[in-house]
Amino acid sequence: MRYKDIADFKNSLEGIVNIKDSGAVVSDASKFRSELIDKLIFNSVFNENKEVKGNCRWLIKSSALNLGVRPASIQELYEAMGRGEYKGFTVPAVNIRGLSYDVARAMIRAARKNNNGTFIFEIAKSEIGYTEQPPSEYVSVMIAAALKEGYSGPVFIQGDHYQVSAKKYAVDKDKEIADLKKLIKDSISAGFYNIDIDSSTMVDLSKSSLKEQQRLNYEIASDMTAYIRELQPEGVTISVGGEIGEVGGKNSTAEELKAFMDNYLDTLKKRGNLKGISKISIQTGTTHGGVPLPDGTVAKVKLDFDTLSKLSKIAREEYGLCGAVQHGASTLPDEAFDR
Repeated sequence: MRYKDIADFKNSLEGIVNIKDSGAVVSDASKFRSELIDKLIFNSVFNENKEVKGNCRWLIKSSALNLGVRPASIQELYEAMGRGEYKGFTVPAVNIRGLSYDVARAMIRAARKNNNGTFIFEIAKSEIGYTEQPPSEYVSVMIAAALKEGYSGPVFIQGDHYQVSAKKYAVDKDKEIADLKKLIKDSISAGFYNIDIDSSTMVDLSKSSLKEQQRLNYEIASDMTAYIRELQPEGVTISVGGEIGEVGGKNSTAEELKAFMDNYLDTLKKRGNLKGISKISIQTGTTHGGVPLPDGTVAKVKLDFDTLSKLSKIAREEYGLCGAVQHGASTLPDEAFDR
């Protein structure tokens, strides 16, 4: 399974994939899925030879394009939802922290079984660190899972909670912003065409006005949006998300949403005719991972559906967004998903 060197890697491609100037051409799709893809993804993650690892990742992505699988932005769908052309469904975004190849394959099988066309593979900034899944690896794994399952079409891969640490920002704001920009650049280069900027950590509730409370949030969000627009590939409009309420904090309000959006859009406008965010994350009572109780169970969440509905309506009708994002859904009871 583990390639010894580049020669070993190249030998495994014989009769299955041809490498041409234009990229990889899969000559035997059946063998590619049944034999080769498992080897490629194993080595793209675990091989200690960086040259072998890099070649495996390149081949996965290049072969995917040849087989009709591509990293994609969900921007157009979200814009259509904002116009009211599509409604009555949500788009699940699932953070995959471990056994990523197997979990992604299971997601695709479940989506196919239920005739679901839109779902997002995502990973948070913090998770990239503690699970040691850099963007280039994560994209390769998600694409490989799609190939293994015989899926074709767009694959939505998202950077979740690309966050600014308030504590680190206070010590050295230039370094904190530079680190976030590097992560964004690496992510886009890898194939993350959906990125959620989370500068809600910078909201200062000690300020007297909503505008001042949200100032650093909307200023950083507009800066990062402009940076993403600079880097996005030609022909791709990356879907950018914003956030007004830190998950686990107090519930969001309509006034906070409007204060953020109005000032975010005004600030972004000064940078030119740039596309803004496509969705907004709010706080409605959830906590990531839930609240564990002494007996090992997870506390039942009192989800504020009225806030979720009200803010989603404002986001769509007043700002053309697809709606509000519900974070921390993994520990919600099953009945919550029908409301």
